[in-house]
Amino acid sequence: MGSATTQALSVTNAALAAASGIDLTVASELFQAARAVGASSHLSAALADFPAPAEARAKVVADVFGPVFAPVTIALLTTVTQQRWSSAADLVDGIEELAVRAASVAASDVDLEGELFRFSRTVTENPELELALGSRVGDSVAKSELVTKLIEGRESAATVLVISSLVRQTRGRRVRQLLTRAMAIVADQRSRVIATVVTASELTPAQRERLMSSLSQRYGTEISLNTVIDPSIVGGLRVQVADDVIDASVSARLADLRQRLAG
Repeated sequence: MGSATTQALSVTNAALAAASGIDLTVASELFQAARAVGASSHLSAALADFPAPAEARAKVVADVFGPVFAPVTIALLTTVTQQRWSSAADLVDGIEELAVRAASVAASDVDLEGELFRFSRTVTENPELELALGSRVGDSVAKSELVTKLIEGRESAATVLVISSLVRQTRGRRVRQLLTRAMAIVADQRSRVIATVVTASELTPAQRERLMSSLSQRYGTEISLNTVIDPSIVGGLRVQVADDVIDASVSARLADLRQRLAG
């Protein structure tokens, strides 16, 4: 990510924080805008052309999206296009990130990270599903409809919107990569850090609370905990926070013991 894009994201995130009336309709419109800009080289070039006058880029936003999108969406898109982006692709990524953040704001009472993680595990455990959603030749609308059919009524409307929108325009990215990025964006929007814990059996509520409290103290921030059940670790647990891995599993201790005995 170039320095220009980093600065542009900072400005657009601040604009979202200052905006009022952010709901799932706004998030949906931002996803639609990302798809439109990503699908049109002419539109992306016009909106990412920083040397062009700001008024000209604002007019493009108003002409293309003004007749159908809410005023708050147009205001956010105008802010996005006023920034200098390192590339047209970064501009599309920026609009998509803004859409995910808007969904997070609109569904602040929903465990959006957890629901995205559950679908990510479903994809991981079902290669055929990952292939169907990630295929470059499949119909994008059909992919979106498949996601809706699978999780509507089981997960929140925000999760359905985010996943069904992301699979419509993968831009060469794998589905799990899209979901991982979305989880990271939501966690950042909510000022949290994601911890993935692997255990041999489901944690009790009390165990989850103790672990989250311990990790929060260690990392100095609120923790969003995702759990993976893996009987092969035998007992104990393995925790990963970003690149930091804490392996207190029985399988790891046995492997260490075997290595010492062999050496």
